[in-house]
Amino acid sequence: MAPIPSPSGEPQDSPDAYLGLGQDAAEERARERGWTSVRSLPPGAIITMEYRAGRLNFEVREGRVTRAWKG
Repeated sequence: MAPIPSPSGEPQDSPDAYLGLGQDAAEERARERGWTSVRSLPPGAIITMEYRAGRLNFEVREGRVTRAWKG
C-alpha cells in the first residue's frame, strides 16, 4: 500500500499582518511568503467553508484588506 501523503505546511505568517494593505500588495506579499492560494472576496461573499491548507483569504472593502484568515 502506498503511503498517505501529508498535507503541505502553511507559511509561518500571521493573517493580521495583511490588514489595511491594498488588495494587490497583500496578494503579492502572500504569494512571496509561500501561500499557495490567495482568495480575495468582497464583504458578505458567499463562500464554501472547506479548509484548504496553504490558502489565505482576504475580505476586501474599497481596495483594502479588512479581514484575513487561513484556509
